[in-house]
Amino acid sequence: MSEATEKREGWSDATLAFLLLRLWLGMRAVITGIEKFSTTVTEKKAAVNELGEADIAGAMVLVKTKVYGIANYAAVKGALAKALASEPLLPEALRKPYYAVLGYALIVLGVMLLLGLCTRTSLFLMGLLYISLTYGLILLGQDAGVAWLAIHVGLIAGALLLARHNRLALIKRF
Repeated sequence: MSEATEKREGWSDATLAFLLLRLWLGMRAVITGIEKFSTTVTEKKAAVNELGEADIAGAMVLVKTKVYGIANYAAVKGALAKALASEPLLPEALRKPYYAVLGYALIVLGVMLLLGLCTRTSLFLMGLLYISLTYGLILLGQDAGVAWLAIHVGLIAGALLLARHNRLALIKRF
């Protein structure tokens, strides 16, 4: 279908496909980045009965709550962080700056995609970011994680092939 025909007939299937990929990849990156700022807080609270009243015996329960904040930032958490710290092919001099920007980069690239800011460039940079994440998972032998990231890179490659059908973008040129 020619560009002139597509403009007359409205949105093509390729345009809708690209929009779906752009929205999904953008949302995925933003939420993943925001999750880097979360932690779980455990608090003791008074137990309540079925009526919502405090237990008369004074029983207490532990309640876990997920909270978000800049102070909670951790690019990689728990066992994964410990495993990566012991990897000789991933020295601390590379890990520290990478960890410092990872969450922020995910959020910025995701927002750029959602808004349609330099869409091709943000897609390409996101692909490079997912490839860099793949490196760490390969070192740890996390084949399932590598496969998931490969799917993301494939979706990004597909979006790049459809990028000429970009609509609802603030800056289309790049």
